[in-house]
Amino acid sequence: MSARVHVVTDSTAGLSTHEVLRLPLTVVPVQVVIGGTSYDDGATSADAVAEALKTFTPVSTSRPAPQTFADTYAACAAAGAESVVSIHLSGEMSGTVEAAMIGAKESPIPVRVIDSRSIAMGLGFPVLAAAEVAAAGEDQAAVEAAARVRMASISAYFYVDTLEYLRRGGRIGAAQALLGTALAVKPLLTISSGRIVPLEKVRTSSRAIARLADIAVQRAGDAPVQVAVHHLANLEKAQTLADNLADRLPQTKDLVLREVGAVIGAHVGPGLLAVVIAPH
Repeated sequence: MSARVHVVTDSTAGLSTHEVLRLPLTVVPVQVVIGGTSYDDGATSADAVAEALKTFTPVSTSRPAPQTFADTYAACAAAGAESVVSIHLSGEMSGTVEAAMIGAKESPIPVRVIDSRSIAMGLGFPVLAAAEVAAAGEDQAAVEAAARVRMASISAYFYVDTLEYLRRGGRIGAAQALLGTALAVKPLLTISSGRIVPLEKVRTSSRAIARLADIAVQRAGDAPVQVAVHHLANLEKAQTLADNLADRLPQTKDLVLREVGAVIGAHVGPGLLAVVIAPH
């Protein structure tokens, strides 16, 4: 029997194939454009994006078309769903939420579109929480509530080698990017109200990574948490960071280590390290 509610998200959530297949969950790909050729997120690797950025090949991203969402919601209805909860990356970073809202107007079943105000597993953890409730047979209101409860407690912190890629994509102001370059600092960033904002400035990359771990541990406190460590073309340091957090956060219920996809990679550039803390 199909679930009463189906959950829809986008590819920036960074969910595994196993997670998607075991739950009433559909992922709509965002597009990445490399050298004038458009790909679905996932159809090309983050490594390909990293290499393109290093060689100054033009890289950009675009939201899914509203019709793609309309078709997805119609497919959910055809599969037996009575309603949909559609959860997406921050509307401050992408027009994906807007496209979902437009597509929802054509849906044959009720759709609730939610702006997660986050990205990567900051989006993924609420999506999984909602999909688990949907799989248990709960109604649309309960599925939406599960997502919102998890969203309210999530924190995301990250480090990038340079702010240039975020500046190019309009995800951080030119003045903030220039400040980081001029002072030769390594800024730590966070997501606040759906926007990427500076958190702290550290002098070296090694100190920045150590500080990233300290902030994550402080934020987690003593409560059970889910943790995600993300990276782009920086697996060795990401693994070290994940091992550090696993040792220092014994109460962790789940710790995932994942490279970000091509769409996120296009905006952060090689070297990204990020930590998402989701109190459980």
